[in-house]
Amino acid sequence: MFAIRFFQPAYRTATRTFTSSARSPAPLFFQQFQRPVSQSTFKKSNTGWQTAFRRAQTRQYGRRAYNYQRFQTTSSLFKRWAARPTFYYEVGGIGTVCGGYYIYHLEPVPVSGRKRFNVVSREREQMMGKQMYHQTLQEFGRKILPPHTREHQMVQRVLDRLIPHSGIADEAWEIHVIDDPMKNAFVIPGGKVFVFRGILDICKGDDGLAAVLGHEIAHNVAHHAAERMSQGVVLLPIGIIAWLAAGVDPSLLRIGTNLAFTLPGSRKQEEEADYIGLLMMAEACYNPSAALGLWSRMQEEEKHAPPQFLSTHPSSHNRLGKIQNWLEEAQMRRENSDCSAMIGFADDFRSAVGLQQRW
Repeated sequence: MFAIRFFQPAYRTATRTFTSSARSPAPLFFQQFQRPVSQSTFKKSNTGWQTAFRRAQTRQYGRRAYNYQRFQTTSSLFKRWAARPTFYYEVGGIGTVCGGYYIYHLEPVPVSGRKRFNVVSREREQMMGKQMYHQTLQEFGRKILPPHTREHQMVQRVLDRLIPHSGIADEAWEIHVIDDPMKNAFVIPGGKVFVFRGILDICKGDDGLAAVLGHEIAHNVAHHAAERMSQGVVLLPIGIIAWLAAGVDPSLLRIGTNLAFTLPGSRKQEEEADYIGLLMMAEACYNPSAALGLWSRMQEEEKHAPPQFLSTHPSSHNRLGKIQNWLEEAQMRRENSDCSAMIGFADDFRSAVGLQQRW
């Protein structure tokens, strides 16, 4: 009956044209096929699809009931544990052990001195970096510019001045300039540098590129990759407890954790890399004020970027304010590095040979 009621409107619409005018009786040969179909005959002919439909609905309902039953079982186990007379002592003991483990693995970030939780060693971080390095080569290997190109030599020239002031000069540094208009650059743990050609147009010279590379090298100096991996050690137990105790939907919990912990932590790391990179480029005798021009141009590029609280990076506007506050300290670092003689010699050399740069 469901099929009859469902298809009746469509059937009437389809046959309205054929019944709008008088029709002559059908020939005797076709009249034998015009006998009305009985209700019992219709039911018998549709028994197969009705059975299959009911079975499909039963299987789907059964799967949902199983998930619900599994949650009920887990929640029941937690309630039974909470009913134990020693429940609070056990929770206090677990909390003490976890708190001690967390405090034991707190360490200061190089240069900035910020305290952070880290359980990933430098060796483990570099091993993960090797995997990422091979994946990046597989993706962009055909676009890598040869060492004799002007873009590669520019990156090499700036990097050679920054590395001695990074504190991680012992890593196996390699440069890869990718012939792509993307405005991006990154340094994989272990000293693997990737610079996209598009970012060089934003840099507008060696000082701007020093701000970019100083920032990316600073992520390795501060071991931010290891810190991000360590966050999972803390957030995973919190998520499990919230799911067991309150029945929080894992997808909602993931979103809340991302907004409350992951994104703010990433923005803090970016701010820290800006600070460390600014001091690094100043010690390497680059003009730290060039970072203001760089992020001003980046601000123009990201007019349609998402709000800061939904991004892993701080907005360029906020970056400009922070860098402005750090400029005095960076200028002092530059003066203490006795950069005046080097800068004067470089300027005289450029004017003498008539060196022209694209950027």
